[in-house]
Parts: sequence; C-alpha cells; structure tokens
Amino acid sequence: MIGRADEANARPASPFAEDDNLLPFAVEPLDLRGRLVRLGPAVNSILTHYDYPPAVARLLGEAAALTALLGSLVESHGRFQLQTRSDGPVDMIVVDFDAPGKLRGFARYDESRILAGMSPGALIGQGHLALTMERDRDAARYQGVVPLEGDGFAEAAHRYFRQSEQIPSYVRLAVAESVTPAGRSWRAGGLLLQYLPEAPLRPRDLDPGDAPESAGLPEEGEDDAWVEGLSLAATTQDHELVDPGFSGERLLYSLFHERGVTVYPTREIVESCRCSTDRIANMLRSFTPQDRHDMIGDNGRIGVTCEFCRTLREFDPADFD
Repeated sequence: MIGRADEANARPASPFAEDDNLLPFAVEPLDLRGRLVRLGPAVNSILTHYDYPPAVARLLGEAAALTALLGSLVESHGRFQLQTRSDGPVDMIVVDFDAPGKLRGFARYDESRILAGMSPGALIGQGHLALTMERDRDAARYQGVVPLEGDGFAEAAHRYFRQSEQIPSYVRLAVAESVTPAGRSWRAGGLLLQYLPEAPLRPRDLDPGDAPESAGLPEEGEDDAWVEGLSLAATTQDHELVDPGFSGERLLYSLFHERGVTVYPTREIVESCRCSTDRIANMLRSFTPQDRHDMIGDNGRIGVTCEFCRTLREFDPADFD
C-alpha cells in the first residue's frame, strides 16, 4: 500500500503513468525524502529544437532531469540553473528551471570531436558544474560549483551534495528514445533520495549487503537507516524511470513498500522559454549604436535567435534611434 499526504488511509499504488510531472515522496520510518521526475513531451521538445547527435541529446536529457529534481527544491517563486563549462566535445550545457515547473535547456558541442561509444563523462570532459538558485522572495542568490572529472551528471550531483550541502543524497538518471506508431520521441527520468533525520545520526553497524557496486555506498559511520534506503534506491533500473507504462507510484512502492512510502501532490513540468520580444528589445537598447549597426543583416533588420527555443525575432534598427 502507498500513503498520501491528503488521505488518512493507505491505498494501492496508482497503475497510471503520468508524463511531465514531479512526484515528491517520503519514507518516514527511514527519515527519507525524495523526488521522482518523469519527462516526456517536455524533454522531447528541448532535445529536438536542434538536431543533436543521439549521445548529446541523452546528455542534455540527463541534465534536464537533474535540473527538474534540484529545481523542485526551490520555493514556488524562484529560479534554478544548471550550467557546465568543460573541455570535452560538449563544452557547455545550460538548463533553467523556473518555479513552479518551467524547464528549458540547450547544449553546445563540437560534432567533429564526438566518437562512437563515448561515455557521458568523456563527452563532458574536465571542467566544472555550477548550480545556481535565485529566490524571488528576498532576491537571495546562492551558487555551488563542483568539478567535473570525466564522470556523468549523477556522480557530479553526489559530489555537490557531499561538498556543498553535506546531506546524504542519491541521484539516478535515465534517458531513452522511444519508438511508437506516432514516431520517435525522447523520454527522461530521475530519482533523488535524501536522508534528513530529525535526530542526530545513529552509528552504522551493518554491512549494506549485496547492493549494486554503482550504488555509491555510504562510508563507515553512516546511519543504518540511510544505508537501507540507499541500498533499496540503488536497485532502480533505468527502464523503470522512463517506461511510459510503469507509473511513478508503482516504482516507489516496489522500492519502499516494506517500510511504507507517502506520496505528495505532483508538480507539472512544462517546456517553456523565458525569452520575449520586449526582453530582447531591452537588451538591444543596452548596446551602442555601432554594435547595433554591426548586427544589421542583409534584409536591413536586426535578427536575434534564442539559443534555447530557436525563436527568431527581427527588429527595425530605426526603433532604437
């Protein structure tokens, strides 16, 4: 059975899968909190604005899923940004999350450097990952920067939580391209699990057992509850995160049914760009007359294309005189 925050009694996990939403949950007996994100049309729109090579699209899809997970921790009015700068074939990725659920992103890459079979870590290379949160309520801005060391986004997120937040956390990301009678489309999913006990950490005295080697197992001295939760979360399979026929509630139940899991109202995720004609016009006004003159195209107008959504907007230079 699975519990709901707005219901007194438990109920069966819903068999109905939902796309483009984020499902918060808690495993109270283990002091665990988490987020599960399932992206369909939203991530497909982001990954098809450009003709990305499949390996680059998968990498951007992972970044979008991770940004949705981390951005959901922002209050209802705020922004979160994930940005990489590195020396790999994919030298920059930017994904923005505007609360409560607007997502956009793009990747910059050198296709001539992409080799068959390159791992996500090899595509990114060495560099850094910056995670920035802005709160509208008090105009506060926070940023955490962690190194990229030839590994993927999940490991970079683990490093961020260890170094910056010091919260025991586990991240699992998956991206897949599905083929249906309607055509091909991209899907992505992610799981974030965090250990947030009210009481001080209890000493660990049990080995985690036969959890997968990729689980990112805790170090000696970590709490038994976190060891158990991490071992359960690490059994998640990639296809479970992206399968349109497997609901998020069923996945959470399969992981934590022995302890009991409570789910909270879902949050819708949509692909949405914050660019606008007025915003770009104001940006152009900040340029010098000579800069604007240099931007005039053969048609006598200034054309500006948004890097995120590829929308082209044209302006009459005389409007800025």
